Amino acid sequence: MEIDGSCLCGDVTWRAEVDPESVGICHCTQCQINGSSAFQWAARVPAEKFELLTGKLKVYVKTAESGNERALSFCRNCGTTIHGGNVENTKLYSLRLGGCRQRNQLKPKFQLWHRSAVPWVEDLSMGQRLETQ
Repeated sequence: MEIDGSCLCGDVTWRAEVDPESVGICHCTQCQINGSSAFQWAARVPAEKFELLTGKLKVYVKTAESGNERALSFCRNCGTTIHGGNVENTKLYSLRLGGCRQRNQLKPKFQLWHRSAVPWVEDLSMGQRLETQ
């Protein structure tokens, strides 16, 4: 499936070819912090199937809970994370899907680091629902 997207400010645009079966969410505490959310939503994309169309990415290297170093790429202007991958010679990106135009078609198929999931994430049907604010 061909998808495309951008960062929040629009400086960075990209396109990629993804397998919808490769879409998942990660509950690790670092993804929670990086995404300012209960989990990170991403697709595994071979590096050769990802194309940066506009903008330049800044890279931050972190040590993951697994102990592996990971490079997080993001917009230098607005800070939107675009993807993560190995520090050197990455062959596979973890493409963040928040800025993807086709995000409604990309339902997660698996969950990683579920032991770190916040307890309420299993019941998102709770509480008041406002259509706008």
